[in-house]
Amino acid sequence: MLDVRRLVLLRALAIRGSVTAVAAAMNMAPSSVSAQLAALEKETRTTLLRRAGRGVQLTAEAQALVARIDPILDALEEAEAALGMAREEVTGRVRLALFQSAAIALLPRVLTAVRERHPQLRLEVVQYEPETALHETWVRDVDLVVAEYYPGHAPVHWPGLDRHILLQDDLQLITPTGLTVGGVPLPPGRELETVLAGRPLPWVLEPEGTATRHWAEQVCRSAGFEPDVRYVSSDLQSHLALVASGNAVGMLPGLMLASTPARVACIRLPGDPVRTVFTSVRTSSTGSPAIRAVREILQSVADSASPLSDA
Repeated sequence: MLDVRRLVLLRALAIRGSVTAVAAAMNMAPSSVSAQLAALEKETRTTLLRRAGRGVQLTAEAQALVARIDPILDALEEAEAALGMAREEVTGRVRLALFQSAAIALLPRVLTAVRERHPQLRLEVVQYEPETALHETWVRDVDLVVAEYYPGHAPVHWPGLDRHILLQDDLQLITPTGLTVGGVPLPPGRELETVLAGRPLPWVLEPEGTATRHWAEQVCRSAGFEPDVRYVSSDLQSHLALVASGNAVGMLPGLMLASTPARVACIRLPGDPVRTVFTSVRTSSTGSPAIRAVREILQSVADSASPLSDA
């Protein structure tokens, strides 16, 4: 019978492309990964890898084997879920991935609730950007992900992952309180256009290539102007700090504005756009009591934290 752990390594190699990348993801030495793959070749009595420059490539036989590994891993996850349902307490380990604003707004209360309700459950948390988090959940390095999408920018749908909407929060223009253009206050309903045209301050946005940045630029261009972007950061708290200090304007989602500094004005954008935040797990693990418990706590916390929950 084939060793499942070695099959997992072969699948990881097919996905990540190199022994070094697999070793880093699995927290193993590259030599250990190579040794396990060599042992799998002996088990299968088949050549699975061939040299390609300084790396390796999967043979046709290896690719055929990889195509059959996911159903095996799905069945194992379903078996583990069945065992969990037979226990009286929720136990085990759940790896949760989420992005910055969700971590700031939701994570402290989620951790407290998990500790109080399920003391035997080990919750491990890692911060990833949504696209990476979804990929790592599909790869099976993460169990549960909190991800997001902006209007017109839906993330990739990985096979075998479900999606449940967690919350929706409004996207707003943020400026220093009392900002004027030429000494005149921003006219109600035309704040974005006025800030873009008058350029009283430069913009702070997320890095090029992110869905957030592309969305924000499209909103500005739809208003007829190009934003004067001088500050770029993936840390949304730094966006707030720059605006509060009077050095920038920007756009942020409602979760980041739950405790807005007094020196920051939050202004609705044309069309009242919203960001959708959702959770995603592998469909083979939806029956896991541990994953289900964390997901339910996330939903409960999000329902009370969402700026639109009472809308």
